[in-house]
Amino acid sequence: MQNINQPPLWLLILLIMFPQLVQTIYSPALPDIASSFRVSSEQAAQTLSVYFVSFAIGVVLWGWLSDRIGRRPAMMIGLTFYALGEALAIVAINFNMLLLARMVAALGAAAGSVLVQTMLRDSYKSTALARVFSIIGAALAVSPVFGLLSGGWLVSLYGHMGVFIALSSFSILLLVLTAIALPETRPENTIGHSMLSLAVRMARDSSFWRNAMLISLLNTMIFSYYSLAPFLFEQFGWDSRAFGWTGFLLMFSSLFGSLLNRKLLASNKHTEQLVRHACSLALLSGIAAWGLQSSPWILVPVVGVVVAYGIAIPNILSHALRQYSEQTGAAGALFGLVYYLLLALMLGLAGVVQQLGLVLTACAMIAWLYRPSSISH
Repeated sequence: MQNINQPPLWLLILLIMFPQLVQTIYSPALPDIASSFRVSSEQAAQTLSVYFVSFAIGVVLWGWLSDRIGRRPAMMIGLTFYALGEALAIVAINFNMLLLARMVAALGAAAGSVLVQTMLRDSYKSTALARVFSIIGAALAVSPVFGLLSGGWLVSLYGHMGVFIALSSFSILLLVLTAIALPETRPENTIGHSMLSLAVRMARDSSFWRNAMLISLLNTMIFSYYSLAPFLFEQFGWDSRAFGWTGFLLMFSSLFGSLLNRKLLASNKHTEQLVRHACSLALLSGIAAWGLQSSPWILVPVVGVVVAYGIAIPNILSHALRQYSEQTGAAGALFGLVYYLLLALMLGLAGVVQQLGLVLTACAMIAWLYRPSSISH
């Protein structure tokens, strides 16, 4: 059964791609930002860390607000926040002002992640929902290509300012499309949940912390590539456009990981077993990346990291909140808050270290140690 106010799927795909797309467009601009604001590469990389702190807060804010004022108005407010954040980045006169702009933008971008998932669950049920999520997964796999290529092209022609103007324009376009084409999907019988009691319950759940840690570590491996690789490839003499072309490598690796995961699941492999294998692959790839730190061949083990990510993440997420089925929305918001805050902390440390291979190895080692005999109890 489907909601009569079912949103157009093309718009939902654009909205859920939005957070990842804008982040990958931004990544090639990091060296230019460091140069323009006269800060170190370590400081420039911290813009990713503060971004995810604010993003984590936004996940809870928009999830809570959508139950009270509706999905559509919450999405429009979120997109407005993002546009304001990018406008502030355009006029930023110092690095602290840029950090504030990134936090405002991240708060708004979080709406695209949490609200689209909520609207999909409002509008689709059972196997139809699974099919839609598979389509969205494929779209998310190709978004780094568009992000890194367009970001690299914009930086090469207009510097970081071109990136900020493009991101602001994109958010305004999405805001207009949302106002025109996005219906309200909130069920009439929606009620608020006691977030405090749920938070206490989840805080006592060891599997909750294990899953949040695994997701944070695996995402740190991916996003540390976005934040550290531009500076690493600059040492190899690669410009921003050359870095952008690596988006194709990430896309094919992500698609391969997703397809391999589907094939393994179809052969009746247990999700826990697949996560363990993925953590082992990530560890081997991380060690190889550390050994190839000073060579462009580091891209080869990065492929292994992305494949491991494509196998592990769906299997962790599919079981992470199954014991909270009566409060899926609220539990998902709190789960997102925790793992995005952990991600922000880890990316902050990665920005200080400034060695991609070492970061990949350390994260993979911890994930391998965390690999459970079962994902949840």
